[in-house]
Amino acid sequence: MRLILEKSDIFGALASTLCIIHCLATPFIFIVHTSAVTGSEASPVWWRNLDYIFLMISFFAVARSAKNTSKTFMKPVLWINWVTLFLLIINEKIKWISLPETIIYITAITLAIFHIYNLKFCQCKTNTCCTHNG
Repeated sequence: MRLILEKSDIFGALASTLCIIHCLATPFIFIVHTSAVTGSEASPVWWRNLDYIFLMISFFAVARSAKNTSKTFMKPVLWINWVTLFLLIINEKIKWISLPETIIYITAITLAIFHIYNLKFCQCKTNTCCTHNG
């Protein structure tokens, strides 16, 4: 946990990228699984819950990155992207509204890009530049 907080942008970008890979790999894994086991469409519980693990890691990464960014616009941008990704993943699980998978990919890629941007251009060099107090 401490490592996630210290390297929040790296872990945020990594979690978003792994989320994208997870979403892209899922259909292929299920095709192979259903071909191997006739009549079985059940996915492993750990695979279905991987989304929630990525969301938790991303939450802490966004919280820390938003707190420590030197650019005031980054805080709402990171949170808006995280909340959007959260709602899209919950929507996918509960199936409120039928949305294309592409929207999740775009949101996760955008979150990863903003973490990388924040890592590269928005790091505080002194304690006085950041938007947080203390």
